Amino acid sequence: MPDETQNPEVIRVAHLRGKDEMPFEITPDAARRKQIAEDLGLLDLRKLRLSGRISAEGRTDWLLTATLGATVVQRCVVTLDPVTTRIDEPVTRRFSPDAEPPDLAPGEEMEMPEDDTLEPLGQEIDLRRVMIEALSLALPPWPRSDGAGLGQMTATAEGAEPLTDEDTKPFAGLKTLRDQLKGEE
Repeated sequence: MPDETQNPEVIRVAHLRGKDEMPFEITPDAARRKQIAEDLGLLDLRKLRLSGRISAEGRTDWLLTATLGATVVQRCVVTLDPVTTRIDEPVTRRFSPDAEPPDLAPGEEMEMPEDDTLEPLGQEIDLRRVMIEALSLALPPWPRSDGAGLGQMTATAEGAEPLTDEDTKPFAGLKTLRDQLKGEE
């Protein structure tokens, strides 16, 4: 079993007692990165690292401050070409025994809490879970290749004039009415 002080992935809260802070660094190997990439729908996860510290905050709470570094490859939403993105994000979580996990039925929606860094404190702090959650939140939702843009497509019945973006604006009908009134004069 690896020494938790050198490369912890799951930290037992009992091991934190009596310490002011505990540094950590997680760097998954290639097999683990491949599994994470598959789970998140990525083409590749070239690098992934979470490094930081867990420090005491008051008598019962623990504060995790870290930096997430990753190099991800996703499909471009326009061309489907691979898009490589570098991610460097700060990560903050506060673990408290006073925080209660949401009691939700499967499929039920939940509102975002005011403090989205607050987590319930259990017997362990799972740094892998924190790392994967932070990565999934930091991923670009609509990755695009350089120069990839959405073109304009029109489809109309034969003999009809195609609608333009200008025609679909809220006051486009007023333009037609104005032109008709000018023709009557």
